[in-house]
Amino acid sequence: MHRAVVEWFAANARDLPWRGDCSAWGVLVSEIMLQQTPVVRVRPVWAEWMARWPAPADLAAEPAGEVLRAWGRLGYPRRALRLHEAAKELVSAHGGKVPSTYAQLLALPGIGTYTAAAVAAFAFGRRETVVDTNIRRVQARLVSGLALPAQSLTAAEARLAASLLPEDPGRSVQWNAAVMELGALICTARSPKCDLCPVRDECAWIAAGQPEPTYIPKGQPWAGTDRQVRGAVMAVLRAADSPVQAELLWAPAAVLESTPIPHPGAVASSLRRLHDLNTHAPQLERALAGLLADGLAQLSPAGYHLPH
Repeated sequence: MHRAVVEWFAANARDLPWRGDCSAWGVLVSEIMLQQTPVVRVRPVWAEWMARWPAPADLAAEPAGEVLRAWGRLGYPRRALRLHEAAKELVSAHGGKVPSTYAQLLALPGIGTYTAAAVAAFAFGRRETVVDTNIRRVQARLVSGLALPAQSLTAAEARLAASLLPEDPGRSVQWNAAVMELGALICTARSPKCDLCPVRDECAWIAAGQPEPTYIPKGQPWAGTDRQVRGAVMAVLRAADSPVQAELLWAPAAVLESTPIPHPGAVASSLRRLHDLNTHAPQLERALAGLLADGLAQLSPAGYHLPH
């Protein structure tokens, strides 16, 4: 099984810039950006970040507002702030270098168990059990005969992943990357390409007759949610190079059409997109309060702006 999956990976892996000859910092940035975000959206932003901030010290020296502005529309912008804090910690406690052990990585701000294991494995070749959504799905089908893994990671799944990990460190890194890629390209959630799977003949799910999942996975809603409103407000603040007056955030779209906006065109366009949502006042209040509480925005007498 190990050989079949690893050989498939060697022949079919995507050419991604954070694989192969990439710094540990580049791997760490990629892992943060790839959380809940597809590769196609991450790739151009990652390239821009690495050109602008090729080392932790470069990012640490930037104000938080610039980091959030460069994050753009990747979503979940608190990840940008966590990465910024991690960069500062790398400079102050690790000489500007990414540490190589799981324990050291886990101690960094905003770094969880998955990211610590992934960076230790993919950047430093360490034998660590890496378990993401793709790996969990492959394990569920290949070994457990289930259409989908549990809705959240269980202790049994973690033990299974550890039991499947090859003993040789180099082979374990290959296995982690290969299973993850197999889940991303072949063993997908909705339309698995079983005819192309290198371990089809060993798959417990196929042997069981491909039973239906015990639940229907639901994507996170977006339209009409507080997350959508927060994202629209953040787009306004990213476009502005000076504070945005509070009354402009609250003004109805019709008022914006007849009121000169003292900001460049990108800000005016973002404001119109915000008000095209027809957000009710309580929802906008929640969105603004949440952005302030999360440190993603600040409020001064002149208006709302990205953090300094």
